[in-house]
Amino acid sequence: MDKLCRYGWLFMIVAMAGDIIVSMILPLFYKSYDWTKMSISALGNPASPVRLPFNIWMLIEGVLLLLSVPAIYKAYHSVSAGLSYAVIVFVVVFAVGACIFTCFFSVNESKDAVTMASKIHGAASVTGFMLFLFAPLLLGILSFKNDERLIGVMSIVSFIIALLFFVLFVMSDKPEFSVTVINHEGLWQRLNLLFMYLPFIIVAVKEMSIKPAGV
Repeated sequence: MDKLCRYGWLFMIVAMAGDIIVSMILPLFYKSYDWTKMSISALGNPASPVRLPFNIWMLIEGVLLLLSVPAIYKAYHSVSAGLSYAVIVFVVVFAVGACIFTCFFSVNESKDAVTMASKIHGAASVTGFMLFLFAPLLLGILSFKNDERLIGVMSIVSFIIALLFFVLFVMSDKPEFSVTVINHEGLWQRLNLLFMYLPFIIVAVKEMSIKPAGV
């Protein structure tokens, strides 16, 4: 079980760090894509030259996040079963709705072109993001309960910053902000993800540094 959990934390690091890295590298091969103003999902639109690698990565990321669930359970179930189950649900919904579904239901390059696939993608992605947004907050509470105050503080601060960028991300889609600095959807989304992921990566590194019993 210890070995499985260590792999789980490794899977989480690869998934979360990889998401940020992939979202910054693929735009280099998509000339008409503006990473500061276009959502990450737009990398997988039908006209995208990087659609295939993007969709493959989203599937891999979703699976890796699902495989990290046993590690979360083992680390926090004894601290608070209810909160740990909530974190697990948030991670699972995000992995399926915002990652795996993205692989099969893509958005179009233009938001004006609405299809059934883009509607399904939108609903699944919004649900995944909305729930996962609060995962760092719960992780912070769990850390305080587990007498890990530094991680608790970092998690709460990360949640507040992630919430700020999420608000900017939502506002960037409004017509009244189209000619303001707020009109940087892609930038806000990437920063939102960075701060949602940060507490989990910190916990994962900490847990992986702990030697298994008997070693």
